[in-house]
Amino acid sequence: MLAPATQAEAGLKREIIMSQHAVNGNGNLKATATLARRAKKGRLNIIGISSGYHDSACSLLQDGVLVAAVQEERFSRVKNDRAFPSQAFAYCLAEGGITIADVDCVGYYEDPCLKLGRQIWMGFMPNLPPSRRESILDRLSGSHPKDMIREALGYEGRVEIFDHHLSHAASSYYFSGFDEAAILTVDGVGDWATTTYGFGEGARIERFEQVDFPDSLGFFYSAITGYLGFEVNEGEYKVMGLAPYGEPEYADKIRKLIDVTSEGQYRLNMKYFGFLTEDRMFTDELVALLGQPPREPESELTQYHMDVAKSAQIVLEEILLEKTRYLHTKYPSENLCMAGGVALNVVANGRCLREGPFKRLFVQPAAGDAGGSVGAAAMAHVRLTGEPLTKRLEHVYLGPANSASDAYKLLRSSMAKFKDFRGREDELISYTVDRLIEGKVIGWSQGRMEFGPRALGARSILADPRRPEMRDRINALVKMREAFRPFAPAVLESEFQNHFDLDHTSPFMLETCDVISPIDRPSITHIDGSARIQTVNSNSNRRFAALLEEFYRRTDCPIILNTSFNLRGEPIVCNPHDAVLTFIRSQIDLLVVEDFVLDRAGIPAFWEVLGQFGDRARLDPSRVVEHSVYTFL
Repeated sequence: MLAPATQAEAGLKREIIMSQHAVNGNGNLKATATLARRAKKGRLNIIGISSGYHDSACSLLQDGVLVAAVQEERFSRVKNDRAFPSQAFAYCLAEGGITIADVDCVGYYEDPCLKLGRQIWMGFMPNLPPSRRESILDRLSGSHPKDMIREALGYEGRVEIFDHHLSHAASSYYFSGFDEAAILTVDGVGDWATTTYGFGEGARIERFEQVDFPDSLGFFYSAITGYLGFEVNEGEYKVMGLAPYGEPEYADKIRKLIDVTSEGQYRLNMKYFGFLTEDRMFTDELVALLGQPPREPESELTQYHMDVAKSAQIVLEEILLEKTRYLHTKYPSENLCMAGGVALNVVANGRCLREGPFKRLFVQPAAGDAGGSVGAAAMAHVRLTGEPLTKRLEHVYLGPANSASDAYKLLRSSMAKFKDFRGREDELISYTVDRLIEGKVIGWSQGRMEFGPRALGARSILADPRRPEMRDRINALVKMREAFRPFAPAVLESEFQNHFDLDHTSPFMLETCDVISPIDRPSITHIDGSARIQTVNSNSNRRFAALLEEFYRRTDCPIILNTSFNLRGEPIVCNPHDAVLTFIRSQIDLLVVEDFVLDRAGIPAFWEVLGQFGDRARLDPSRVVEHSVYTFL
């Protein structure tokens, strides 16, 4: 039987969910007269917050415009930091030119009452490990989000609470530019839901069906991630990257992990999953089913592991495609909006769009929990004003900007030998292109930082995609990661259809497509002939577009290899200090930070010593995300 617990326990779960929905509902979108009057007084400042699981973040909406959004990890330097985003909050206030007194409302991305119900249900689970039960008790005694907001931020104003998947849905729909759309959210778990089906029309979001914990496509994929020796909550994208090297030899076995039932439902076969009763995602039953022991982390990757990855990826794609088709029968729009961590599986996204019934797809660029802060802010805006956000999200350069003066002071005071191109941007671009053509690997830190997990030409490592050795070199010597991992191409928007089989722009690297370029691009083409592209135009990133245009003029190639500016296990760099430190500790040849260029020959000797101390992460256990079991307590 696929039930997660006994009939009595399942009944308790249903009673808790029903009682909570009766009390909490899904949020009334009609603004009260008082709130509407308040909204009309002047600029409306709304903060959105997500925290507690992974990728804590803060966002700021001003009069319905997203002006700032950033993950806490970029300041704390703790990868996937789950701590309350106090530094991100301070940044949002500064970027908006406001003080805490100017904040009209704080939206929080998760309903603690719904989450409490799930935690209580889990507390009744038989065979629950003592460590897990203790963690649940600790969480039950924790502060309410409203109390955290008041204590951590000193904010005494209005706080609006939204459930986790409503925040996901809002983070995509309200920034899609669609007047109406079907909405699919899929992740590990939020409060109770793991998958929701709904639609948006104007200001209204309605959901008509959901799949509840512990049944979860996110947990399914994370169990395979753990079995393959990668870090849960972090390495799921490695499974996606490994899959093209394999064949779906184990797909029939892996299909046994999930019973795909009628309409929008599915159930996990819990005998294969250990996250409720063990300190890992999978059980010995899964090991027996697949016939080989789990891979030890950092050990050799064999063809077997590649075949398992391919099989899991195929099964995930099949289920998502089936469920998008079901959603279309209930709400036959041409538009689909997606969010939740599973929506970061760009291969599955591409297949759903190509083979599914929807003509257009919008995925929230920060589809995971970080994007929940944006969704919570958007929901608060709708609740206060009764009006939807209608502008499509054109870019995600929403984080802190480099301070050119700080970069100059840092380089100048350290006795580094660097080139100063202030007031000579054309020369800076030309010089950088020269180095790319020479085969140099370049750290590129320009303007405001990207929001979300993808580097999009603001905090990027760049290289010439035509060089066959470049992928292996960057993986081994710069990123210090697995050799199979692919890199993405950044391509001029005006030229992408000449090189990639895609009929629409892709500014956020959220889809894969076939490479059809007449010129070999070995460093950005995956083994299956696909690529995860970013289309670039001068409206969203002027300097990066200028670099691409000059590279195209000089080489007849409008594409540059682009990967995130960070070392393995560390967040993407935020400020000039982070960029310099990462440059020192890597084998990057050249650092371009704003108008200044530093090559390795210009590094002062004592910097090499500083580089040995690593990033400045404070490894407070309360901030660090678990990597053996998906974070869901």
